[in-house]
Amino acid sequence: MREPLFHFILIGIAIFGWFYWVSPEEETAENVETITIGAEDVALLATRFEQMRKRAPDDAELQVLIGDLVREEVLVREARKLGLDRGDQVIRARLVQKMDFLTGAIASSVTPEDAVLRSYLADNSTRFETPSMVAFDQVFLGESPEQSQIAQTLSALNAKEDWSSLGISSLLLSTMPLSAMNVVDSTFGRGFSAAIQDLEPMVWSGPVQSGYGLHFVRVTASEAGQVPPLEAIRDTVLREWRRETGEKLTQAQYESFAAGYQVEMPPDHEAGQ
Repeated sequence: MREPLFHFILIGIAIFGWFYWVSPEEETAENVETITIGAEDVALLATRFEQMRKRAPDDAELQVLIGDLVREEVLVREARKLGLDRGDQVIRARLVQKMDFLTGAIASSVTPEDAVLRSYLADNSTRFETPSMVAFDQVFLGESPEQSQIAQTLSALNAKEDWSSLGISSLLLSTMPLSAMNVVDSTFGRGFSAAIQDLEPMVWSGPVQSGYGLHFVRVTASEAGQVPPLEAIRDTVLREWRRETGEKLTQAQYESFAAGYQVEMPPDHEAGQ
C-alpha cells in the first residue's frame, strides 16, 4: 500500500473510470445533427430585444431573431469542426465571423474575366453612373422681393446690363462652377438643383426658389450623368463584384451547412423554419 507505483495505478484507474462515466455515448450513424431551440432560448431573445428597443418584438421580428440564433449555432458547430476555436477565447460571434470570412475570401481571391465584369456593370449601371453636373450664374433677389423689383431686375438682365451688379449682395456664389447636383443642393438648399436642371441654357430664368430666397438663374453648362467604360472604373467594379459575390457565396455555404442539421423549435415558433 505504501508503494508509489500502486498509488499511480489507483489514480490511473480513477481517471479512466471518470472519463468513461462522463464521456457521451457513441454518435449514431446519422449525418443530421439536432439543434434544439427551447422556450427559454426564445424568452432570452425576446428579453434582449426588449432591452435594446424598449418594446417587445412582434412575431416576424421574433422569427428573425430565432433564425439568427439557428444560423449562429450552425456556423459555430461547423467552425469547431474545422478547429477554428482552438486556442481562441473570443465569443461565438467571432467564430461565425471567421466562417463567413473564409467563404467571402474565396470571392476576394477570384479575378473574373472582363466579360463578366462588363455584364455586371451593365446589370448595375445606375450604381456606377457619374452624377449629373451643372454650372450657372445667379442673381439673388432676397427672401421676399417686391414684384416691381423682380420685373426691374429681369428687364436689366434682358437688356444685357452687368448682371454682377444686380440683385442683393450675399455670401452665395454668383457664379457656380460645374458641380454635381448634391454639391449645388448643399450650397443653395435641397431641391435647387432639380429646379434648374431643365432650364434653357444661356438664358436668364426664374425666379427660382432656394433655401435662402429667390434667384434669377442662367445655366452656363451642364453634363448628364453617364456610365464610364469598364477600363476607367475597373477597380471599383471588381471590388463591388467581389463584395456581392462573397455575400452570395456566404449565404449559399450557410444553406449547405444548415441542410445537415435538424432544428427543433418550441411549438409556437415552428412556422417559417
